[in-house]
Amino acid sequence: MQYKIIGNTMPAVEVVFDAPGESMYTQSGGMAWMSEGISMDSNMRGGFGKSIGRMFSGESLFMATYRAERAGSTIAFASTVAGEVFPVDVGAAGGLICQKGAFLCAQETVNLSVAFTKKLSAGLFGGEGFILQDISGTGMVFLEIDGDKVEKELAPGEVIKVDTGNVVAFERSVQYEIEMVKGLKNMFLGGEGLFLTRLTGPGKVILQTQNFNDFAGRIIRMVPSK
Repeated sequence: MQYKIIGNTMPAVEVVFDAPGESMYTQSGGMAWMSEGISMDSNMRGGFGKSIGRMFSGESLFMATYRAERAGSTIAFASTVAGEVFPVDVGAAGGLICQKGAFLCAQETVNLSVAFTKKLSAGLFGGEGFILQDISGTGMVFLEIDGDKVEKELAPGEVIKVDTGNVVAFERSVQYEIEMVKGLKNMFLGGEGLFLTRLTGPGKVILQTQNFNDFAGRIIRMVPSK
């Protein structure tokens, strides 16, 4: 399999299959275009239980698998918001924990499942829900980045505090928890919400410069109610 990232504002990843039988899967509606010589199969990847878990982590109940019937066939998967498409070699990275909605597409050898936050406070107050996405296995996975990508390599014990919506993914060695903003005045007048995500190294953290949910909320507030 070969791939290239196309575009800047609303990018897509275009995959060229080298041999029959190679495949990619994505959530329902993730495919943008494809050539002839590719078959499609929609299914509850991993069974009913895993499908329900994926749904709560922000993905669709059904996944679509696209399989090459001949060498040289191509398929593309497009991002849903302005930003970047980030390729990750899952085997080399040792797996990742991602926020819901970050997954775009992956090879069939990549596993996508749910990951519960270790601390209840992170799930209740983190703003991204109690369930995260666990990406494991081998092969390539492509993540959606809102805005621009920022990578941080945290040393052991090093801490970075982030608005939760700006977290894309982090390695399993990184500890993840939620802490409350200190001071009543900061909570209610600071404009950053009540909680921040606290990430503690060692390990790599991937951030995004845009929180699309906040961006969409600002647009909604500008829409006339009548």
